[in-house]
Amino acid sequence: MQRTKAVILAAGLGTRLRPYTFFLPKPMLPIGEKPVLEHLIEWLKQAGINDFLISTSYLGRIIENYFQSGKEFGARITYANSKRPMGTAGQLKSVEKHLDETFVCLYGDSLFTFNLADALEYHRKKKAVATMTLIHYKTTLRYGFIEIDRKGRITSWKEKPEVSGLINVGCYIMEPRFLKYIPQGEVYSMDKAFAEAMKSGETVLGYPVKGEFIDIGDKASYKAAYDRYVQRLGKIL
Repeated sequence: MQRTKAVILAAGLGTRLRPYTFFLPKPMLPIGEKPVLEHLIEWLKQAGINDFLISTSYLGRIIENYFQSGKEFGARITYANSKRPMGTAGQLKSVEKHLDETFVCLYGDSLFTFNLADALEYHRKKKAVATMTLIHYKTTLRYGFIEIDRKGRITSWKEKPEVSGLINVGCYIMEPRFLKYIPQGEVYSMDKAFAEAMKSGETVLGYPVKGEFIDIGDKASYKAAYDRYVQRLGKIL
């Protein structure tokens, strides 16, 4: 595999996980005996990635003190700290000077089990500027859908319908030129950057993967992730 760097965006405030995140940045919340970020780094190493750039802001010193140079974790880790939140794409833009070849960009509050090496191979083969990994997701809505005609008469009642489709899991494979679609020094979201790249005629791809995606975004999802870890531990024992 060609040398690939992973950029981990770990600068969020974690407001939906307060009070846990008053003293710990979200990527450092524990899942078992390790923080989320360590699990993520271990997964990336399985794909042959050992070079990491962690973009921090809120409580970033805690991340740096834990991982340091990365030597203890069999990795090489550098850090870039911003003084204020910049949005996902804005945060990525702030580390542009460190990126000169194909890289993986991830959010620091998610865990994955899919085969990243396959996704990298697909991206390079297709010569895309950016490839978004996708996972099939389905959910049941809490409420029923009622349809009416022009006279107000009910024509159908779909009680708690199930919806499904492919979702973005926040793991991207990118070329450095993708960053030109992100303005410098602005708070900017990733969806806007993708929209600009597509508008310019760039090859922007989606790659469906099979595996788990665990988002540690709020208290409910964090508890679910921890419970899943404990269940797996029980199976091993």
